[in-house]
Amino acid sequence: MVWDVSGTRTHICSDPYCADRVHGARVDAGRRRLLTALAAAGASTLLPAGALFAQAPAVQRKLIDVHHHYYPPELKTVWQDYLTAHNQGRQLPPVEQWTPARTLEEMDKNGVSTAILSLASVPGVWFGKDAAGMRQLSRMCNEYAAGMMRDHPGRFGLWASLPMPDIDGSLKEIAYAFDTLKADGINLSTSFGDKWPGDPMFKPVFEELNRRKAIVYFHPYAPNCCGSLMSYVPEFLIEYPYDTGRTVLSLLMSGTLTRLHDIRWMVSHAGGPVPMLAGRINDLTKFSKNRAEFAPNGVDAELQRLYYETANSAYKPTMAALLSYVPLSQVLFGTDFPYLSVGQNAEGLDKIGLSADQLAAIQRGNAMALVPRLKA
Repeated sequence: MVWDVSGTRTHICSDPYCADRVHGARVDAGRRRLLTALAAAGASTLLPAGALFAQAPAVQRKLIDVHHHYYPPELKTVWQDYLTAHNQGRQLPPVEQWTPARTLEEMDKNGVSTAILSLASVPGVWFGKDAAGMRQLSRMCNEYAAGMMRDHPGRFGLWASLPMPDIDGSLKEIAYAFDTLKADGINLSTSFGDKWPGDPMFKPVFEELNRRKAIVYFHPYAPNCCGSLMSYVPEFLIEYPYDTGRTVLSLLMSGTLTRLHDIRWMVSHAGGPVPMLAGRINDLTKFSKNRAEFAPNGVDAELQRLYYETANSAYKPTMAALLSYVPLSQVLFGTDFPYLSVGQNAEGLDKIGLSADQLAAIQRGNAMALVPRLKA
């Protein structure tokens, strides 16, 4: 759904980021007002105890970006054909104009040493394809990203995509991604139409990922149920972050987090509602008859071991909630490029009042601990 700056709906679009044509213009002014207000309020009232030290300088950054998108030419062609067939106009400029050269320019300008590549909202990328078509597209995208890794040693990593919800195809792509392409982990959407990752149908996929001790990174999407609940509220404002919350609860209450303890799980955008609702979840799941099964060590123990990245979240209230709930070691730097610039994410993080050591851990150190090859 595309909206103009006044909030008026102009047309329907199934592409998960179609509303971003106007989103950037609408939020930039708001972000400036927010940062000004927060600076006036003072960091000491917003960040948890122990998180406030002398602000580190923003120069000479060495960032590892764990939320960085890419768009192979073949994928863009399939995407545009789909939009044309459904009378939905052109692709977004950030997608249409994306090239490896542009992404490297953005990285170099803002001090990103390595960006781990992923697709945005993978259900939207299959465009009604059957199982064979989904497998072909996921393989093509993964090979393209692996080619970028070969062409630019050290500059890129890969969260490989799977043709979910095709289980057999996903199992085959897991093997190819790790054994042949040497991917760093797996990129999944927060939902697949009307199902979430804790659904029993996905059990074989996650059991294999657990066997491999894989990193699994979730990117948000609006599920079938909820993309247009309120016609005057674009889905990217609420449904994307809320679907991250649905995914986390799906994994938690299905027992997936406890049962498959060797997967390293990572969620986008500071976990969406998770840090704010963690206390509520902890308190009210006591009424669940099977809480001892899905959280034998407590709800906090499961939610605090997830990894959270900071794309579009480097604002004082957001980071205060996240850092007061999860250990600093679980927080990694992300940008959502090209929908947001690397610079605005990096500068936002610079301004929230972290110490030099805390900032370095989020910017780089925690990612190197999660993906040891990045130390090289």
